[in-house]
Amino acid sequence: MSLKKNIIESINIRKKLFLEEKKIKIIADKIYKTLLKDKKILICGNGGSAADAEHLSTEYIVRLKKNNNRAPIKMFSLTFNMATITATANDYSYSDIFSRNLESLGDTGDLLLVLSTSGNSKNIINVLKKAKSKKITTMGWLGCRGGLAKKFCDYNLIIKSNSTARIQEEHKFLGHYIFDIVEDMLIKNGKVKLKKNI
Repeated sequence: MSLKKNIIESINIRKKLFLEEKKIKIIADKIYKTLLKDKKILICGNGGSAADAEHLSTEYIVRLKKNNNRAPIKMFSLTFNMATITATANDYSYSDIFSRNLESLGDTGDLLLVLSTSGNSKNIINVLKKAKSKKITTMGWLGCRGGLAKKFCDYNLIIKSNSTARIQEEHKFLGHYIFDIVEDMLIKNGKVKLKKNI
């Protein structure tokens, strides 16, 4: 596919997000209210989505905007270290790599955000089920038609595309956009204090 066709395809998929504006606001509000109650956001995904999960959690632990020097916000990736992932995969099953970490870190009232282009990965389904058992709110940013994961999520945002690249691009865009909104609300509310710039 030519560069022009790739760019047009990407633009057309992003334009469809206008139709999801109400849902995006609901999702941002849910993340905000979870953090307002001093609960955690836990995030995970496979492959490129694992990298995106770490990227987005870093924006909150460190800072999203260069002029907002603030305390860390509680958002953690369940792909937090290779030793835990490989030990779980070796001693138990690869399908347990996220649910094992969630069982250790997750508490009632937290929010689990899964990133999945297919919505069918077994480790994603397992962590969603584990979250339900611990009374952790579940949220899926998915692709295609949402796969099996959508029925285990309290909130869904589905990028209607079969292209892994396009889906991941939109997940990252949504992450930055939604987290920007949430950070502003937390600062405005006084939950997060700004410090002198470094």
